[in-house]
Amino acid sequence: MILFWSIGGALAAAALILVLRPLLARRGAQSVSRREANIAIYRDQIRELDADLAAGKIAPEEHAKARAELEARLLEDVDAPAAPVAAQRGGRLAAVLVGIGVPLVALALYFAVGRPDALSVRPGEPPVSAHEFESMVARLAARLRENPDDAEGWKMLGRSYAVLGHFPQAIEAYTEAVRREPRDAQLLADFADALGMSRRGSLQGEPEKLVQRALEIDPRNLKALALAGTVAYERKDFKGAADYWQRMLPLVPADSEDARTIRANVAEATQLAGVEGVRPEAPAPLAKAPQAAAAPSAGVRGTVRLASQLKAQAGPEDTVFIYARAANGPPMPLAILRRSVRELPLDYALDDSMAMAPGMEISAHPRVVITARVSKSGGATPQPGDLQGASRAVANDARGVDIVIDSVVR
Repeated sequence: MILFWSIGGALAAAALILVLRPLLARRGAQSVSRREANIAIYRDQIRELDADLAAGKIAPEEHAKARAELEARLLEDVDAPAAPVAAQRGGRLAAVLVGIGVPLVALALYFAVGRPDALSVRPGEPPVSAHEFESMVARLAARLRENPDDAEGWKMLGRSYAVLGHFPQAIEAYTEAVRREPRDAQLLADFADALGMSRRGSLQGEPEKLVQRALEIDPRNLKALALAGTVAYERKDFKGAADYWQRMLPLVPADSEDARTIRANVAEATQLAGVEGVRPEAPAPLAKAPQAAAAPSAGVRGTVRLASQLKAQAGPEDTVFIYARAANGPPMPLAILRRSVRELPLDYALDDSMAMAPGMEISAHPRVVITARVSKSGGATPQPGDLQGASRAVANDARGVDIVIDSVVR
């Protein structure tokens, strides 16, 4: 930080010298009047014209015409009144004040609204602190209290609270969003998911109604289909679960891990229902519907797995956070997924629909870093003992970005 301020001070001093030097130099030249300066310029231009005539570059007629124009301009300039000395001094004083004031004001603004602490980079520091993340969500909530008609803001607030595990607050935010956009299928599915999580994972009752409303609006909504299948599975309506999950297959790439997971779920439900259906490509005893995948053309996609040497340090119910942040930009997450260790290895998709704040979309940053972390506390903030892995910087539409959780947070 000392080096930063030293360089900054040197640059500011150099800028001031460049601004003030010509002004100070004019003090010795105050005796040169505007009239004398104009006459000196006129003489130089006449000499150039005479030299061009002697060299044959211009004709005598052109020489005479140009000289007449110069003489006319000289008469106008010489007759103009000289600028008052007080005005000249006032202009120099204003310039000096601006030259000194601008860097001072800039410095004051930096300390008022900037982040001087961002200059203190400590090795191993997490990309975003608990305070920063909570403050970001709090600022969004405060802004929505002043501008409650911002439906997109309520959606982001609901997603943020859901990621943090604050499901009652997420439900309140989603309620406000649904009140303003009652026919947003994705919003209804997210609302149902948060409501189910607040009820220990049960989607019976109101969450199921929200899922059905979402499917009435958009029968191809992936998350709504996944949740509807889960509802049916919970009721032991295995044929109904297989039917819902089967409808997801045309919506994902046929050779993707998503498709293989869905086929495995369909096969299991079909087997339990005792009817013919799709057979799994490989054993996959998953009794839970896969989460909705992002559109194949958007965002970053890949797989997260836990290194074998760390499996003993993670419980099946431990929370897994998968998030993207800008490789060159603000440290706060651009998108976050919340999963559990029992689902590892798992496919993930991060896209603009998961933005945590207005204007903080993945598509706005050409290069991003994907991080996966097993949280022992269940909180979004890294704690000592958490398990973590990260990618190198990748394009914001990269595919096959595989993350291995292979280190311990100290």
